[in-house]
Amino acid sequence: MNWLNVASRVACTEAEGPGRRAALWVQGCDKRCKGCCNPAYLRIEERDLVPARSVVDWLDAVHRENDLEGVTFLGGEPMLQAKGLAEVAEGARRLNLSVMVFTGYTLEELNERRLPGSEALLRAIDLLVDGPYEASLPEQHRRWVGSSNQRFHYLTDRYDARIEGKGEAIDRTIEWRIRPDGTVFMNGWPAKIKLR
Repeated sequence: MNWLNVASRVACTEAEGPGRRAALWVQGCDKRCKGCCNPAYLRIEERDLVPARSVVDWLDAVHRENDLEGVTFLGGEPMLQAKGLAEVAEGARRLNLSVMVFTGYTLEELNERRLPGSEALLRAIDLLVDGPYEASLPEQHRRWVGSSNQRFHYLTDRYDARIEGKGEAIDRTIEWRIRPDGTVFMNGWPAKIKLR
């Protein structure tokens, strides 16, 4: 049985990739990019350990509730949990959901390092966004990425470069949620926000 160490999840978002998507953040990252927008998810520690199969069941339920287009895996670092995420991605594919993954590794690093499960996960991904976040290279022209060094890899024909929004006025999306325990959760474009 494959397990995942989940940091957070959102049943329906329009801020983490094309269309209405579920989003799953995993806990733990070995990249430690300066200025990371998810610093609470960097420590490699147990957060919410769940069977990958239960995440597929969750995806099925939230897909029926929200008529989703896909699921996005973020982190932390998804490739450190590639075995479990490959199972979830394969389940998402059976549900006809697209799969998008953000990783701090480059595709070349992934092919060279062959992290456990990474080959299976790459086979199940439609859209991979790779590369570490570089605070000195802020992205100004493409959706969803934080820095201009990050690359979009279209691993299937489900999407193409038109989704990036190059040449258009980029609309940055931030979503706020209040959880049942009263905590506030924000997801979306990783930029500093001024509160008045």
